[in-house]
Amino acid sequence: MVELHSLFEKLRRMEALHARTTFDGERQAAEQALESLRQRLRELSKNETIEMTFTMGDGYSHRLFLAMVRRYGIKPYRYRGQRRTTVVIRAPKSFIDDTIWPAFQELNAELHSQLRDITAKLIAESVWEDSSDAGEIPGLPAK
Repeated sequence: MVELHSLFEKLRRMEALHARTTFDGERQAAEQALESLRQRLRELSKNETIEMTFTMGDGYSHRLFLAMVRRYGIKPYRYRGQRRTTVVIRAPKSFIDDTIWPAFQELNAELHSQLRDITAKLIAESVWEDSSDAGEIPGLPAK
Protein backbone atom coordinates (compact mmCIF):
# COMPACT_ATOMS: atom_id res chain seq x y z
CA MET A 1 0.00 0.00 0.00
CA VAL A 2 2.93 2.33 0.69
CA GLU A 3 4.18 1.80 -2.90
CA LEU A 4 0.76 2.74 -4.26
CA HIS A 5 0.70 5.93 -2.17
CA SER A 6 4.17 6.90 -3.43
CA LEU A 7 3.00 6.30 -7.01
CA PHE A 8 0.03 8.65 -6.47
CA GLU A 9 2.35 11.32 -5.09
CA LYS A 10 4.76 10.87 -7.99
CA LEU A 11 1.92 11.24 -10.51
CA ARG A 12 0.73 14.44 -8.78
CA ARG A 13 4.23 15.90 -8.90
CA MET A 14 4.55 15.03 -12.60
CA GLU A 15 1.27 16.74 -13.37
CA ALA A 16 2.30 19.84 -11.43
CA LEU A 17 5.59 19.89 -13.32
CA HIS A 18 3.83 19.74 -16.70
CA ALA A 19 1.60 22.61 -15.66
CA ARG A 20 4.71 24.64 -14.81
CA THR A 21 3.45 25.52 -11.35
CA THR A 22 5.64 26.92 -8.58
CA PHE A 23 3.55 25.95 -5.54
CA ASP A 24 5.21 23.92 -2.79
CA GLY A 25 2.28 21.89 -1.41
CA GLU A 26 1.88 18.84 -3.67
CA ARG A 27 -1.87 18.45 -3.36
CA GLN A 28 -2.46 22.17 -3.74
CA ALA A 29 0.02 22.27 -6.61
CA ALA A 30 -1.73 19.43 -8.42
CA GLU A 31 -5.14 21.07 -8.02
CA GLN A 32 -3.81 24.47 -9.07
CA ALA A 33 -1.94 22.87 -11.98
CA LEU A 34 -5.10 21.19 -13.21
CA GLU A 35 -7.08 24.42 -13.08
CA SER A 36 -4.23 26.26 -14.78
CA LEU A 37 -4.21 23.68 -17.58
CA ARG A 38 -7.97 23.87 -18.00
CA GLN A 39 -7.81 27.67 -18.24
CA ARG A 40 -5.01 27.48 -20.79
CA LEU A 41 -7.04 24.94 -22.77
CA ARG A 42 -10.09 27.23 -22.79
CA GLU A 43 -8.01 30.14 -24.06
CA LEU A 44 -6.30 28.10 -26.78
CA SER A 45 -9.56 26.45 -27.87
CA LYS A 46 -10.84 29.76 -29.19
CA ASN A 47 -8.29 29.78 -32.02
CA GLU A 48 -6.60 26.53 -32.90
CA THR A 49 -8.71 23.43 -32.19
CA ILE A 50 -7.90 20.38 -34.31
CA GLU A 51 -9.00 16.75 -34.36
CA MET A 52 -6.24 14.26 -33.59
CA THR A 53 -6.31 10.46 -33.51
CA PHE A 54 -4.25 8.36 -31.08
CA THR A 55 -3.83 4.59 -31.08
CA MET A 56 -2.75 3.00 -27.83
CA GLY A 57 -0.79 -0.24 -27.78
CA ASP A 58 -2.42 -1.71 -24.68
CA GLY A 59 -5.42 -1.35 -22.42
CA TYR A 60 -3.50 0.32 -19.60
CA SER A 61 -2.21 3.11 -21.84
CA HIS A 62 -5.67 3.49 -23.36
CA ARG A 63 -7.34 3.90 -19.97
CA LEU A 64 -4.66 6.33 -18.76
CA PHE A 65 -5.02 8.50 -21.88
CA LEU A 66 -8.82 8.55 -21.59
CA ALA A 67 -8.59 9.59 -17.93
CA MET A 68 -6.07 12.31 -18.70
CA VAL A 69 -8.02 13.97 -21.49
CA ARG A 70 -11.27 13.77 -19.53
CA ARG A 71 -9.54 15.37 -16.56
CA TYR A 72 -8.77 18.39 -18.75
CA GLY A 73 -12.42 18.56 -19.84
CA ILE A 74 -11.82 17.04 -23.30
CA LYS A 75 -14.37 14.47 -24.49
CA PRO A 76 -12.67 11.50 -26.19
CA TYR A 77 -14.47 9.56 -28.90
CA ARG A 78 -13.89 7.23 -31.83
CA TYR A 79 -15.67 6.74 -35.11
CA ARG A 80 -17.67 3.65 -35.92
CA GLY A 81 -15.36 0.97 -37.23
CA GLN A 82 -12.28 2.23 -35.39
CA ARG A 83 -10.59 -0.14 -32.97
CA ARG A 84 -11.33 0.11 -29.29
CA THR A 85 -7.77 1.28 -28.62
CA THR A 86 -8.23 4.29 -30.92
CA VAL A 87 -8.99 7.63 -29.27
CA VAL A 88 -9.93 10.80 -31.13
CA ILE A 89 -9.91 14.19 -29.42
CA ARG A 90 -10.57 17.78 -30.44
CA ALA A 91 -8.18 20.19 -28.74
CA PRO A 92 -5.69 22.92 -29.55
CA LYS A 93 -2.64 21.46 -31.30
CA SER A 94 -0.23 23.36 -29.05
CA PHE A 95 -2.00 22.01 -25.93
CA ILE A 96 -1.74 18.46 -27.28
CA ASP A 97 1.92 18.88 -28.27
CA ASP A 98 3.08 20.81 -25.21
CA THR A 99 0.93 19.40 -22.41
CA ILE A 100 -1.18 16.30 -23.04
CA TRP A 101 1.26 14.18 -25.05
CA PRO A 102 4.44 14.83 -23.00
CA ALA A 103 2.54 14.31 -19.73
CA PHE A 104 0.95 11.13 -21.08
CA GLN A 105 4.31 9.73 -22.21
CA GLU A 106 5.88 10.36 -18.81
CA LEU A 107 2.94 8.99 -16.83
CA ASN A 108 2.60 6.01 -19.18
CA ALA A 109 6.30 5.13 -18.77
CA GLU A 110 5.91 5.33 -14.99
CA LEU A 111 2.72 3.24 -15.10
CA HIS A 112 4.40 0.52 -17.16
CA SER A 113 7.46 0.56 -14.91
CA GLN A 114 5.25 0.06 -11.86
CA LEU A 115 3.24 -2.68 -13.60
CA ARG A 116 6.47 -4.52 -14.56
CA ASP A 117 7.73 -4.33 -10.98
CA ILE A 118 4.42 -5.47 -9.49
CA THR A 119 4.12 -8.33 -11.99
CA ALA A 120 7.68 -9.53 -11.32
CA LYS A 121 7.09 -9.39 -7.56
CA LEU A 122 3.77 -11.26 -7.77
CA ILE A 123 5.26 -13.99 -9.95
CA ALA A 124 8.36 -14.34 -7.78
CA GLU A 125 6.36 -14.54 -4.55
CA SER A 126 3.42 -16.67 -5.68
CA VAL A 127 4.58 -18.80 -8.63
CA TRP A 128 8.35 -19.22 -8.85
CA GLU A 129 11.25 -16.93 -8.08
CA ASP A 130 12.94 -17.40 -11.47
CA SER A 131 10.83 -15.68 -14.13
CA SER A 132 13.72 -14.86 -16.48
CA ASP A 133 13.45 -15.38 -20.25
CA ALA A 134 13.91 -18.83 -21.72
CA GLY A 135 17.44 -19.66 -22.84
CA GLU A 136 18.46 -20.03 -26.47
CA ILE A 137 19.91 -23.14 -28.06
CA PRO A 138 21.71 -23.38 -31.40
CA GLY A 139 20.01 -24.77 -34.48
CA LEU A 140 16.53 -24.68 -35.89
CA PRO A 141 13.38 -26.04 -34.29
CA ALA A 142 12.43 -29.65 -35.08
CA LYS A 143 9.52 -30.14 -37.45
